[in-house]
Amino acid sequence: MRSVEMVLNQMRGRGDAPPLDDFGQIEAASALGFHRRIGHYEPTPLHSLGGLASRLGLEKIFIKDESKRFGLNAFKALGGSYAMGRVLAEKLGIPIETVTFSELASPALRAKIGDATFVTATDGNHGRGVAWAAQQLGQKAVVFMPKGSAEARAANIRATGAECRITEHNYDGAVREAELFAKSSGAVLVQDMAWEGYEKIPRWIMQGYLTMAMEIQSQLRDAGEPAPTHVFLQAGNGSFPAAILGGIEAGLLCCKGEAPPLAIIVEPSEADCIYKSIQANDGQPRAITGEMNTLMAGLACGKPSSLAWELIRSFAFAAASCPDHIAANGMRMLASPVQGDPPIVSGESGAVTAGFLEWLMSTPDADLVRQKLKLGQKSRVLLISTEGDTSPQTYLDVVWHGKCPDVRGQGLGVRVQGLGSGVISCPIANVINVRSKAACSKGFHLVTCNWY
Repeated sequence: MRSVEMVLNQMRGRGDAPPLDDFGQIEAASALGFHRRIGHYEPTPLHSLGGLASRLGLEKIFIKDESKRFGLNAFKALGGSYAMGRVLAEKLGIPIETVTFSELASPALRAKIGDATFVTATDGNHGRGVAWAAQQLGQKAVVFMPKGSAEARAANIRATGAECRITEHNYDGAVREAELFAKSSGAVLVQDMAWEGYEKIPRWIMQGYLTMAMEIQSQLRDAGEPAPTHVFLQAGNGSFPAAILGGIEAGLLCCKGEAPPLAIIVEPSEADCIYKSIQANDGQPRAITGEMNTLMAGLACGKPSSLAWELIRSFAFAAASCPDHIAANGMRMLASPVQGDPPIVSGESGAVTAGFLEWLMSTPDADLVRQKLKLGQKSRVLLISTEGDTSPQTYLDVVWHGKCPDVRGQGLGVRVQGLGSGVISCPIANVINVRSKAACSKGFHLVTCNWY
């Protein structure tokens, strides 16, 4: 079993960062305004987990619960609906800032638009969001899913009237099938994965996610809370964390004079393309191949989106690669909270950041990691639970029946890579001189550190 691995991002702040205009206040306000004009829009809750923060030795922990989004149990419809709205508004020649979802579905505008088919590939949540938006707009959707997808997720997509096909490929293969279908049928590809020549719609999807950042900013201000010092963001192909990261760097979440929070990207160890890309430290994205069998199905993506990678490369502080039990611990921890904290139903992809934070703050061998991440008693951490129990059986298997148990104490260590020239092999807590020499006690784990 793989241990937790982490790398500090040496490419951060190198000066080749992409422009942030696409993720600033104007674009974020446009997305929020569009979503507010959807009839049953409500901001999702932002909870303060004071009990957990106290137990972990932190000042504050906030968690955004996206299981309440549009009744769809996940955040993804924010991106799909906004991008589809932009596609149709562009066809009509009207600004997205003035049109409503219901108007786009009206007989008068539909007569001008004609019939449209939207196609996408998904591990579940994005496809359901696209299918739901197509249903609301009176249009068709076709959704491709990777091999091994949960039948419950496919059933939720089909319940909207969409066609859903489970392929014999992994996520990246399903994306290729969706792309080929769109080209051969004339359907509109609504994919949250960007590549050269296909970036406009993925950018719109990412801008749709900025509604979360706008809500968080407002909710923190209404509560009289300053900006967080850290934000932990889970990643599949990177579009979600990159959108939030772009918004943060463009000034969302922070008041004047406040420093933007440090962003830590968290991935499953079987699909850690962003971790591997940051570890390579040459500015180029890396791909993961194979089945990518992980509990975190919604994060099982083999390569970063091109748009997302530019932002993550430039602004993420660190990246972590986590085995499945870290996500499972997060699910159980949020379902059965510290006294005084609200229970939160968070699925495997939604809870991995909570599990990783708990591991960081409670594992003795992670002392030096906490120092490098600047985590301590004055830290204010933001988490986003991106999904609820989107696979109900998986949720019950983990939370009720103990699937993927914690393995701490079984000789697993942590692999950490940062900056500098020193390489040491010992428990992190026993590092003395990280640039040249190290003192190791008996019975050490294998730990590789490469710090400043």
